[in-house]
Amino acid sequence: MANKLKTMKAVCYKKYGPPSVLQMQEITKPIPQHNEVLVKVHATPITIGDVRMRKADPFLVRFINGFIKPKKANILGMELAGEIEEVGKDVTLFKKGDDVFASTGSGLGAYAEFKCLPEEGIIAIKPKNMNYEEASAVPIGGNTALYFLRELGNIKSGQKVLIYGASGSIGTFAIQLAKAFGAEVTGVCSTSNIELVQSLGAHEVIDYSVSDFTKFDNSYDIIFDTVGKLSFSKCKRSLKSNGVYLSTVTRLPLIFQIIRTSLTKTKRAVGGVAIEKPENLVFLKNLIETGKIKSVIDRRYSLGKIEDAHRYAETGHKIGNVIINIDKKLDK
Repeated sequence: MANKLKTMKAVCYKKYGPPSVLQMQEITKPIPQHNEVLVKVHATPITIGDVRMRKADPFLVRFINGFIKPKKANILGMELAGEIEEVGKDVTLFKKGDDVFASTGSGLGAYAEFKCLPEEGIIAIKPKNMNYEEASAVPIGGNTALYFLRELGNIKSGQKVLIYGASGSIGTFAIQLAKAFGAEVTGVCSTSNIELVQSLGAHEVIDYSVSDFTKFDNSYDIIFDTVGKLSFSKCKRSLKSNGVYLSTVTRLPLIFQIIRTSLTKTKRAVGGVAIEKPENLVFLKNLIETGKIKSVIDRRYSLGKIEDAHRYAETGHKIGNVIINIDKKLDK
């Protein structure tokens, strides 16, 4: 019995590659340091970041997490929701029994039954009107949408905003946030997701399989490419004179455009990585509890089916979020 209390189940990977590299293991249960909380993980999403880290694609991942094999982090999982089981002796912001949602930061590690997090990290009390699965999807997708629209796009009430990839994790949050900020929102998605995007608050929905919005005469203050499928050059004509093109995927051509357009006062390209702040989680929590935003969940899997979850997530056809429910009975 004592040994069981000191171990936990986790999904690890010892080499880069397809979903089959993910393996269930019994490992040592972490012990919180003086400034940490130990979270019993109830749910964690499969993010595009998890997929990229697993595959080492882009190649830059190897410089971050080990050139030949994963070294810095061998348990994936970038966000979670759960219950605090134990707190370090110096912790004052949280207590045992608190329900929380959090981003795990560069250490990853949410594909496990337990995870230690610093109390001053990207962690906050879970929204009261969300279950663990719904709350687990907010720290990355919600924060990314918030950071790009508010910090990089400087979104304002009355602006016209187009969200490309409107049915994905970031896109579904972006639609709702843009509406909450008072913008007139256009969503771009596939035929099957039109009703969903409308239900989230889009004033107009464009089916990319039927129409190319860049061929229209409409112009936008912000074009937010949440999936990295567009380019600044393609979208430039559809931007207003002081409009901004935002992309969550910063490839080399975009970097050149960011540098070039930063020297002008007209149409700009902006990209990068979303900066995480605990106060952003609190901001999102308040919007959630007032009914202004919600999580969209496509499929749910148990921890033992995480290989299948990764295979589905990387098809590029997921709607909103794919969630791993740690509490479900592990499949043999």
